[in-house]
Amino acid sequence: MPEPRLDHAGLAVHDLEAAAEWYCAAFGYVRELDLRVDAIDLDIVMLLHPGHGDRLELLHRPGSVVGLRPAGPAEAALSEAYGHIAFDVPDLDRAFARVVELGARAVMAPQPSPEQGVRMAFVADPEGNLVELMQRRQP
Repeated sequence: MPEPRLDHAGLAVHDLEAAAEWYCAAFGYVRELDLRVDAIDLDIVMLLHPGHGDRLELLHRPGSVVGLRPAGPAEAALSEAYGHIAFDVPDLDRAFARVVELGARAVMAPQPSPEQGVRMAFVADPEGNLVELMQRRQP
């Protein structure tokens, strides 16, 4: 039997269209499909990265409320829930500057990661969700 692989991560957002536009601009996703689940009044936008095939599912349901919005990775680790999503980028400094320019809030400037040979940074997307940028490959 083949090994399982992660297909997508789901992120509930307040403004579905704005979030889709931001993740497409910031990380190169394209809109793959839009879905509606009438039974629970749920709208879904599935984003696909054309280069490596990973997906990010954005969900919105009217009446949703803001959940945990940790100020940084240390605070996120105090909650037993999903704390952030992470993107491996080829140039951490450039990617950090670009997503901040696109509206992310800087949380942790680029710096060495605890993992040997890796650099990392954190931002909060325009809705406040934590996003880790990491550079495993050295330029």
